[in-house]
Amino acid sequence: MPKKLSRRLQELQSKVEERPYEPTEALKLLKETATAKFPESAEAHIRLGIDPKYTDQQLRTTVSLPKGTGQVVRVAVIAKGEKITEATNAGADIAGSEELIGEIQNGMMDFDRLIATPDMMPQVAKLGRLLGPRGLMPSPKGGTVTFDLAQAIEEFKAGKLEFRADRTGIVHVMFGKASFSAEDLLVNLKSLQETIDRNRPSGAKGRFWRTIFVSATMGPSIEVDISSLRDMKAAEAA
Repeated sequence: MPKKLSRRLQELQSKVEERPYEPTEALKLLKETATAKFPESAEAHIRLGIDPKYTDQQLRTTVSLPKGTGQVVRVAVIAKGEKITEATNAGADIAGSEELIGEIQNGMMDFDRLIATPDMMPQVAKLGRLLGPRGLMPSPKGGTVTFDLAQAIEEFKAGKLEFRADRTGIVHVMFGKASFSAEDLLVNLKSLQETIDRNRPSGAKGRFWRTIFVSATMGPSIEVDISSLRDMKAAEAA
């Protein structure tokens, strides 16, 4: 049985035409339709011409959003010895070794990003079942397995995000807050588009970009004109 739309969402959807919008126009409309009673995020939902069941068509990478995410990111680090002190000094919210692994096994999840040093990964592997479904498992591709803790912590706190295409080839990414200016949202969206283009899987054939929709967390979907976004220079977005 189809879910009944609230009156609020019906009114907002009536403002959105079924057509691709120029990027700036789409982002202004996103802001206009962010009317929930809490600070909404700006989300992008991007359908790509890939089939992730094939290893050469998988997409998993990170993007550094120039204007940040608008969120306070809590970073936990699993390391040992002096690296724990290094992580704490670099701004990690939680840092530890085997005891931290034990706490996580017991259900402690007070972090948004988990970074581990390579020498701790054999022990961290036992957390896979817990962390994998939440997208928190450290990985070299995601930049969360590294000895350079200071840089990794700084980048993730500043707005670096890990993302991947789901099994249907769709990328879902939060790229800022609806309270950001349309100009700042555009800078972040452009950075996301360029990151996806740079990391195009080698097995992707034919038309790579299918559709881009943006929305506020509780708002209607707004289609973005892909060609306009890709043709735009980063300097124009800024």
